[in-house]
Amino acid sequence: MWWALGLLTLEQWTTVASLVAAIALVVRLGLRVIGPNESGLLIKRYGAELPAGHVIALNGEAGYQARMLGPGWHFPVWRWRYRVVRVPVLVVSPGDIALVVAADGRPIPAGRVLGREVACDSFQDAAAFFRNGGERGRQLAFLTTGTYRINPAAFEVVTAAGAAKHGMLPSQLRVYHVAPDRQGIVTTLDGRTIPAGDLAGPRVPAHDSFQRGQAFIDAGGCRGLQEEVLLAGSWNLNPWFAEVEQVPLTEIPIGYVGVVVSYVGDEHVDVTGDAFTHGDLVERGHKGVWVEPLLPGKHPINTRVMKVELVPTTNIVLNWAQRTEAHHYDERLSSILVRSKDGFGFSLDVSQIIHVGMKNAPRVISRVGSMQNLVDHVLQPTVGNYFRNSAQEVTVLEFLSNRAQRQREAFENIRRAVEAYDVECIDTLIGDIVPPAELMKTQTDRKIAEEMERTYQAQRQAQVQRQALERETSVANMQAEVVRSEQMVRISERNALAVAEAAKGEAAATRLRAEGQADAVRVSADAEAMSV
Repeated sequence: MWWALGLLTLEQWTTVASLVAAIALVVRLGLRVIGPNESGLLIKRYGAELPAGHVIALNGEAGYQARMLGPGWHFPVWRWRYRVVRVPVLVVSPGDIALVVAADGRPIPAGRVLGREVACDSFQDAAAFFRNGGERGRQLAFLTTGTYRINPAAFEVVTAAGAAKHGMLPSQLRVYHVAPDRQGIVTTLDGRTIPAGDLAGPRVPAHDSFQRGQAFIDAGGCRGLQEEVLLAGSWNLNPWFAEVEQVPLTEIPIGYVGVVVSYVGDEHVDVTGDAFTHGDLVERGHKGVWVEPLLPGKHPINTRVMKVELVPTTNIVLNWAQRTEAHHYDERLSSILVRSKDGFGFSLDVSQIIHVGMKNAPRVISRVGSMQNLVDHVLQPTVGNYFRNSAQEVTVLEFLSNRAQRQREAFENIRRAVEAYDVECIDTLIGDIVPPAELMKTQTDRKIAEEMERTYQAQRQAQVQRQALERETSVANMQAEVVRSEQMVRISERNALAVAEAAKGEAAATRLRAEGQADAVRVSADAEAMSV
């Protein structure tokens, strides 16, 4: 072929050169090359005029075109017809989000603040956005991490780098993180109006924890404070749609249960039946006092629309005295002032021990509202009035002397009274009793006199006993002499008896001698007489 060129004539060479020049000119005027990290924004130089109020051409009108040129070679895109502006692709960094403002589209309906989400390939297909009913202004949909080819004439993209130009903080354009042990209280800025009488928007399905704003609105979500909360984690949230306040999880300590009083939820439906007539209990998720209490631990409870009453499940000691327990339920209680049958006023300290079972805690809160109300409105008048009434039946001294009996009677009466409130009475204890000073002075004086008399009697008895002791001691000390004297008497008596017996013997001997001598004389005389 090339050799044949040498055979061309000048005229032929001129024709070939003209043809090549024409082709080069056509290519130069109609070929557009877009790089891999670019897009081509088309601006049509002439054509039909755009409809009033629109800035993006969908049907070949003059001005900014909805379609863009992607990477590669594009022909024909005539330079006299189109101006092509190369724009870089949009990159949303990991951990960031980007918001979108549409420059054209339908007006946002009254009552709405954000444009509805439509199918448009994440705003990369501007023509689809407008044909599918996309709305002008701030958009409900947003961009997450990735690379996008966005028509800058149709959409303004707000990134963390340009947040300040839109009156925002860079932190608002990052993935939202709810810290561990915390929860997010959500306020939505678009949706239906909250029904009259409700404090917060009800739960609606399928919006993936407020990450899908259009699904939230389509499901009937309301604008304002929400019943649903965000749990710990990372969430892609549109800050124009949802604001989040992080608060601690509701913690129920060991030894307590939490009774939830909800001001939002499904329709109030009592589950207690006819037997419980002093309040209503409802299932979890309904409006009212929940029948199932929260057990010890941490719970995601929206404290803006719910209240959690802590109820101790351990024994509670309440003091009607000048001391207060750590729970402070009894800080407004004081010693009970009573008046006796004999007209004396006196005060006494009382300790009341009660217990609220886990299952009964919701019933108690449904009746009285709180544990403090239970103390102030139930136990304080019950205990105080019982002791005031019982004190009027006896004298002060009888009350003092029968303390144990009074305590037992108080326990039985108070137990029956508080059982009606689903509270268990563990014990009633009477502490210090402060009787009237004037009565106690007479009793003290009498007692002192009695004690003094007892002292005198004791001292007298001691003296008598001492005298008896001394007497016994003297007798004991003289006992030896007495024994000796008694022995001497016995000896003398025996000696006297011996002498008497000796004298009697001597007298008998003398008499016998005399009689013998007389008999001898008589015999001699008789003998002499006979001899004569």
